[in-house]
Amino acid sequence: MIFSLIMQGNMSRKLHARRIEGIDKNIWVEFSQLAADYKAVNLGQGFPDFSPPHFIQEAFCKALNGGFSKHQYTRAFGHPNLVKILAKFFSRIVGREIDPMEDILVSVGAYQALFCTFQALIDEGDEVIIVEPFFDCYQPMVMMAGGTTCLLDLRLKEGCGPVLSSADWVLSPEELASKFSPRTKAIVINTPNNPLGKVYQQEELHMIADLCIKHDVICISDEVYEWLTYDGTKHVKIASLPGMWERTVTIGSAGKTFSATGWKVGWAMGPGHILKHLKTVHQNSVYHCATAAQEAVAVGSQREYDVFGTEGSYFQQLPKHLHEKRLRLADCLKSVGLKPVLPQGGYFMIADISNLNVDLADPSTKDEPYDYRFVKWLIKEKGLATIPVSAFFSPEHKDEFQKYIRFCFVKNGMFCSYF
Repeated sequence: MIFSLIMQGNMSRKLHARRIEGIDKNIWVEFSQLAADYKAVNLGQGFPDFSPPHFIQEAFCKALNGGFSKHQYTRAFGHPNLVKILAKFFSRIVGREIDPMEDILVSVGAYQALFCTFQALIDEGDEVIIVEPFFDCYQPMVMMAGGTTCLLDLRLKEGCGPVLSSADWVLSPEELASKFSPRTKAIVINTPNNPLGKVYQQEELHMIADLCIKHDVICISDEVYEWLTYDGTKHVKIASLPGMWERTVTIGSAGKTFSATGWKVGWAMGPGHILKHLKTVHQNSVYHCATAAQEAVAVGSQREYDVFGTEGSYFQQLPKHLHEKRLRLADCLKSVGLKPVLPQGGYFMIADISNLNVDLADPSTKDEPYDYRFVKWLIKEKGLATIPVSAFFSPEHKDEFQKYIRFCFVKNGMFCSYF
């Protein structure tokens, strides 16, 4: 210990790289630890508390018992069985032939697919349009790549009255167009959106597509909740629109698709001339993803391909199951005075907490945003963990969104008695 302190004292050189300055804090690390410390019921982090479907669990067990090859390295850019079925599956979704070996990269979850995308495509000085609210890793990943961010707000419809649905948040055509400039390299969208649950409608996607084509801009489309839409809302892949396959990287997640987030199997999909650059980052970072998990996802995806569009499809069963949980959570939140916003898709529901009169006189949190203080009070005093919604906004806009918190409804229990 003494030797360590002496050595630290003698270090005159700065140890950290500039690209990580200002991005050391992470909402998931902070609040997951707080929830664990207080043994809180976790409605904050986005993972199910129920098992994946039996067919994919069985596929994983079979892979584990399938001989030495399932325990050793497989193809670096994606297990052959998995990329082949993903290409076959999504070819019919986007309406074009997808090359399994060129157009798909399997990654360590969608998170690593995003990291590879930003590292491979964003250079010093490039500008990236990010639609707010956004999943919190987008902005730090752009910064680490040397890029800058240009923020575009989803705004409440004019005169929409009380906010009842995530559909009430829309893009302004004029503001969207104003964000594109000669410096713009890419735009990032997330549909269904985390945390709002907004699903982009076809006309909104066409607006984005037209501007991407006009300005020669890449679209990075995070679609990890693509199968989870409700009340007849349809998810449309922007890569399926005319002229967009050639300039779109679509991010997907087996963890969200099959309720197996801990497997950490994700992918990036797009044209080979773009994907080859992501592969360069991948091979020089993680190089390879777990073989058995990829084999299991391949078997599960083949099964879903075979039953696609029928009542036997998990892609139909899961949203029906979650639809009921979603409505139940909304009723729970209303019953305790919160104002929920019904999501069109995804795992999450935000709620307006401004009606609650809570004493947050905790000196340790007095300098933090109101929603951060409220969530910490909820964890410590009520044993219920949620996530502050201002965490999904840039520092410039956090102050405008301190009256919302986010709940995950992909859980077996709902807990209304905590307030």
